Amino acid sequence: MRNATRLVRALVVASGLALPTIAFSQDRAPEAPAPSTPALPEQDQTDQNALKPVSAFDGIRDEAARSIAIFEETGKVLLHPRCVNCHPAGDRPLQGMDMHLHQPPVQRGDANFGVPGMMCNTCHGPNNVPVVAQTEDIRSIPGNPNWHLAPIEMAWQGRSLGDICRQIKDLDRNGGKTLAELVDHMANDDLVGWGWNPGEGREPVPGTQEQFGELYKAWAATGAHCPDS
Repeated sequence: MRNATRLVRALVVASGLALPTIAFSQDRAPEAPAPSTPALPEQDQTDQNALKPVSAFDGIRDEAARSIAIFEETGKVLLHPRCVNCHPAGDRPLQGMDMHLHQPPVQRGDANFGVPGMMCNTCHGPNNVPVVAQTEDIRSIPGNPNWHLAPIEMAWQGRSLGDICRQIKDLDRNGGKTLAELVDHMANDDLVGWGWNPGEGREPVPGTQEQFGELYKAWAATGAHCPDS
């Protein structure tokens, strides 16, 4: 069709006739389809800091190795600032994800509840309390009926997970708790549970207290082995 159109034009021009305005239809190549956008892979919405279930370790046949792997999983909680802040190496609690020294400058005191005139419950009530006119990262005051520092014997700031494991099992440092009592403490103590409900403006520890307790139960059942470091 395109060649025929050209021939008609040439004949008209050769005859000396004026070339009228003629609407010539021309074949056009079909328009290329708009490039399709490749489907993006679905984003993995799994929380990378979530606790693995006990069943995730069933494939480790060696019981001691499985026990260690389970305890290392609990380290996501034990080494989180929510826990370390209340297990400081010194006599002052820590605050924030950067684990800076507590302000105001409170002290541990003989019973881990602070010193006279500045006891823990002076500011920390039985529940988390939202506050206003604070910085973006301070939007509530932590609270629990038993709010206090962990005993200095259970301080694990700056210690390896293996050292913390051995410390937790040591009856002379853990308050005389048996493995069964440790499991109950981790799974049911409401002050431990505060880590999953730290109040507005604070990152909670990974997983849930129930998952944490199940991991501790499995760790104890597999011999309560500790990492070397």
